[in-house]
Amino acid sequence: MRMVNYAGTCNMCTDSVQMEGTMEHSNEESIMDIIRKLNEIDFISPEDIPGIDLYMDQVTTFMDEHLEAYKRMDNDKILTKTMINNYTKNNFLPPPVKKKYSKEHMFLLIFLYYFKNVLSITDIQKIFRPLTDMFYNGRSRDVSLEEIYSTIFRMERIQTDNLTKDIIRRFKHSQNLFPEVKDPEEADFLSRFAFICLLSFDAYMKKQLVERMIDETLSDIDKDK
Repeated sequence: MRMVNYAGTCNMCTDSVQMEGTMEHSNEESIMDIIRKLNEIDFISPEDIPGIDLYMDQVTTFMDEHLEAYKRMDNDKILTKTMINNYTKNNFLPPPVKKKYSKEHMFLLIFLYYFKNVLSITDIQKIFRPLTDMFYNGRSRDVSLEEIYSTIFRMERIQTDNLTKDIIRRFKHSQNLFPEVKDPEEADFLSRFAFICLLSFDAYMKKQLVERMIDETLSDIDKDK
């Protein structure tokens, strides 16, 4: 598995955040520790994916090993056999050939993993149907599914750096919203609560944008098929 060096990003986290004395030091340390851990999470590069077709057990083992860092709880499931079979039955994923999954299957499954944590099954289907119809199994003369995957995930380092800077900015802003609160415990809770609200609103707005793009653009593509 390719390991992305985020040392520069983590140093940037430390150097960029000069916290005012009004903030509890423990609060700063805990938030920065979370950011550092998130920066250490790596994505699956195309080179990590085996160049041979895999059986189901091999697919789930690969996903468990390479996406384990994304788990919130130890017993969380990455992609199970039942999930993968359901994706195939519902036409999200082309069926395996002789019970084996190709490299293109793996690209689609990785996309599915990220999407399923954000979007509804219906929305994922609207995204995946044109994706597979146009690009699976070399159907496009211009670009392969592997090239699409590679291009999108090349953005990861720049995107991670930008997101980290934005998170730090929001964190600093959230520390100064309730200067009138003198009780340390109350101040600590409110700063965390404000930070969670800022991040949640940002996530909500982006989710709304994605859903409206799907409804207003991809639905038309889906109807034409």
